[in-house]
Amino acid sequence: MARPATAIVLTAEDRHLLTQRVRAATTEQRAVVRAQVVLAAADGDGTEAIAAALDLRPATVSKWRCRFAAHGVAGLADAPRRGPPRRYDAASEQRILLQLDAPPPPGQATWTGTLVATALGDVSPDEVWRVLRRHRIHLQRRRSWCISTDPKFTAKAADIVGLYLAPPANAVVISVDEKPHIQALERAPGYLRLPNGQALRGFSHEYRRHGTSTLFAALNIATGQLLARH
Repeated sequence: MARPATAIVLTAEDRHLLTQRVRAATTEQRAVVRAQVVLAAADGDGTEAIAAALDLRPATVSKWRCRFAAHGVAGLADAPRRGPPRRYDAASEQRILLQLDAPPPPGQATWTGTLVATALGDVSPDEVWRVLRRHRIHLQRRRSWCISTDPKFTAKAADIVGLYLAPPANAVVISVDEKPHIQALERAPGYLRLPNGQALRGFSHEYRRHGTSTLFAALNIATGQLLARH
């Protein structure tokens, strides 16, 4: 003798919610079917009749009847599925970030994702790059600036700044940059080839001066007198 089907009793709120799920065009089909099963069961239909009407197996209808009876509307959601345990956690992320503070291996100028993974031993390069992207860290980006070695640089800079802040009367201050190649410069190479074949990146902004290749002059508009010539 078959067991009697699980009785389903709906509150007005539950019926309204399930009816909305069935009628909404954006509801997933599996959620619609589950709601239809519960609504039909609440109307007194048997498991076999619901299965035939919705083209389901009786076991499927019985499953959702029992789930709803035990957990309500929340029971119609998918149960959490088992999966492999997380391989990396917050501790792994912290280890990756701390490794970047250490000097890179001998013969290397900067860290790479592969080098970090190799140094840690139990972290994949893909996980290293995921952590770097999450923290917006760019290993190959270099930020640098030049510091003058001229002992009189401060006084000279003050004079130049003073020209902009308080230019001479009836005079024009002309600023000339090195971008038009007014200087004959010898750029330092941007890398250094080591005996083991590795390339050690350097600073390409370093250079030596070899005189001036372009002449320019500043003219006093009021008197026509030549103020500077290089």
